[in-house]
Amino acid sequence: MSSDAAPVLTPVEGRAAHLTLNRPRALNSLTHTMLRSVASALDTWEHDPAVETVVLDGAGERGLCAGADIRLFHDDARSGDHHASRAFLRDEYRLNSRIAHYPKPYVAVMDGIVMGGGVGLSAHGGIRVVTERSKVAMPEVGIGLVPDVGGTYLFSRAPGRLGTHLALTGATIGAADAVLCGLADHYVPSRALPQLLRELAESDPREAVARHAEQPPRESGTLVEQRDWIDACYAAATVEEIVERLLATGEIAAKETADTILSRSPMAVKATLESLRRAARLDTLEQALDQEYRVICAALHTHDLPEGIRAQIIDKDRDPHWSPATLPEVTAADVERYFAPLGEGHELGLG
Repeated sequence: MSSDAAPVLTPVEGRAAHLTLNRPRALNSLTHTMLRSVASALDTWEHDPAVETVVLDGAGERGLCAGADIRLFHDDARSGDHHASRAFLRDEYRLNSRIAHYPKPYVAVMDGIVMGGGVGLSAHGGIRVVTERSKVAMPEVGIGLVPDVGGTYLFSRAPGRLGTHLALTGATIGAADAVLCGLADHYVPSRALPQLLRELAESDPREAVARHAEQPPRESGTLVEQRDWIDACYAAATVEEIVERLLATGEIAAKETADTILSRSPMAVKATLESLRRAARLDTLEQALDQEYRVICAALHTHDLPEGIRAQIIDKDRDPHWSPATLPEVTAADVERYFAPLGEGHELGLG
């Protein structure tokens, strides 16, 4: 597929309409134009009797989608004008909700890298397929943000404390762990994808996927073996106590996890833990998206967001200087500000 073609391709093949994210050089990262294109196509196909299934995939060999094109957030944060960022987030979250309730089968092919906004476009779908190449993550804490696009809703409903572990570390997981955590439904080997796509054009999508589904390779999952210490450590009341428990286990993987959490934005990590615990008490995805919108809008005004994007994406020195710099410096009042109402006319208003 040509990298200079439309950023979202929408061919219809037999009974299946395809949403192909088509910015392979940027790992199909999402722009506002792409969100609008996806939403428009879904609106059209909902009322087209010839379209029975929608299939989401990504152009290129590297993955479905690396997330939002977050330079937008960096530029807005530096200018102090957050209008473009808020407009992007509003349309993105509405699209996440739309996908979750789409009336026709929605098959997400989560091959390769699937991160951030890519999770939002795929993990809310009705049929979610991973492969041995899948690398799934919500790495927002590494850039001073909190998992969004419904990520707090999904993670808060993962078995035990696995979702808390993934959210606070931003860890990347493979196919088996994605299925275990409820981010995917089926494992299909990548070699079978061309045939699967052909069959989706001709037959019931659930039957087509079932014909090719296998057990995920054991090497694509580590969380089952780590479940005991993850559940015990992340049950602690605060991030500081979680880190203490991780360091006290004697497990090498747990110590490495503690080091990872301590390298993330202290403000974002604490806001993430509170977001997850509040999301667990919410009844719907839409309520969680409303909460995430408040939280991310608050993050747009912090020091850590532009600094995290600078360190990871722009300068790529991987050396962010967080403020506050340590977990104890982040107060309960600091965290509470992330959840403050935005005021009449400024809320997302999905739930």
